[in-house]
Amino acid sequence: MTNPDLCSTLFPVVGVVPVLAPFALMLVLGVASLVGVRLSEATINALVRVTMLVGFGASIAMFALMQAGGSRHVVLDAGDWVEIPGPDHAGKPAYDFDIKFVYDRLSMAMLLLSYLLCGIVGKFASRYMHREGGYNRFFTLYTLFVLGMVTASLAGTIETLFSGWELVGLSSALLVAFFHERPAPSRNALRVWVVYRVSDAALLLAAVVMHHRASRGDFDQLLSAQPWPEGVCNVPQQDALIIGGLLILAAAGKSALVPFSGWLPRAMEGPTPSSAVFYGAMSVHLGAYLLLRVAPLIECSPVLTGVVIALGLTTAVFAALAARVQTDIKSALSFASLTQVGLIVAEIGVGWDYFALTHLIGHACLRTLQFVRAPSLLRDYRDLENNLGGALPAPAGPASPLSRVLYRLAIDRGFLDTALTTYLVSPVVRALQACDRLELRTTAAVNGPSSPRTVEVE
Repeated sequence: MTNPDLCSTLFPVVGVVPVLAPFALMLVLGVASLVGVRLSEATINALVRVTMLVGFGASIAMFALMQAGGSRHVVLDAGDWVEIPGPDHAGKPAYDFDIKFVYDRLSMAMLLLSYLLCGIVGKFASRYMHREGGYNRFFTLYTLFVLGMVTASLAGTIETLFSGWELVGLSSALLVAFFHERPAPSRNALRVWVVYRVSDAALLLAAVVMHHRASRGDFDQLLSAQPWPEGVCNVPQQDALIIGGLLILAAAGKSALVPFSGWLPRAMEGPTPSSAVFYGAMSVHLGAYLLLRVAPLIECSPVLTGVVIALGLTTAVFAALAARVQTDIKSALSFASLTQVGLIVAEIGVGWDYFALTHLIGHACLRTLQFVRAPSLLRDYRDLENNLGGALPAPAGPASPLSRVLYRLAIDRGFLDTALTTYLVSPVVRALQACDRLELRTTAAVNGPSSPRTVEVE
């Protein structure tokens, strides 16, 4: 057997391990919680450590096999999980839900980055969360996040991507509300979840449009099955505009781009380890990763290119202003992270795919270090102030009229939350209330005055 043949034989065996490792750990931790088995901190730490090492080792092995076999695009197809036949019950199916994982330069970089940073933060969390009441709950949700990131990074179809996308969103919202005994984390988690719902709806609509055009959500079919980033858009420009616009909306919600930036500082209510790996390293870059995955689709439409560049630069400018007026270190880091994400998105719009990927990897590593350093940094500042005998000097306030205007805009975070609530959330709520009142009146008219449901909704 030649070297390429041997590598092709080992691809399915080794390539499935990075996905199965966090899935197995999630089952162990989740089932133990459901049946009331209390695992010790040492046991949980050992399981997490072994899972991360196995997943990272399998990822390295897969990379070595690809280099040895000269492969730049390896597809692992788990088969059709849902297949609805067409009207004639023959030929092309009307709907085909395919689970597929793709190893290429982009997915391999994200996979290695995910395991490396999640493993480091997992080690940090084992000490940071020591004797915390929700220790097992934290690591169960943390493992769910790792599984979602790995699935989304390797996704070869939009359905597989959506599965990982949902796991990341669910674990993120639940960890924002980790300290649910206080009202603020639960309220902010609900806000994060609502924005994620908008993002998820846009991604789901993009999947529907892709299936309507080709009956499949396969990225290889959409982008001509070429190694990243050499793909070519295989759909007409009008279809590319619709699909690309929905994917950009999905990426904006997931990566907190303008106008959805308001949820990012709210997410800092969660524990510091989750803030580090979610909103400093991985989750906040997932939207940029989606744009990198479909970069050929964006490049074939000048309108989409312009939208991505404008969205990225606007987000970078807004976040740079907001970061300078924050009074707590985690919010300042979140907006600093968003500034770089905006620049990464603009680089994708320009067409600098490799540069954007390198920027993403470097920024994720830097922000992880800064977030895990933040708690001890505050203690160091207090020690320094004690040694100096007083507080460190505060920076001067805005002096010119323009500085005061920009300060007001930054301190209120661009009024984005207010604008979304007033012009998007409130009209939808009023419309739903009107529909509910109409339903109650219709039900009362059909059933007569004895209808049990005759309460008006205010």
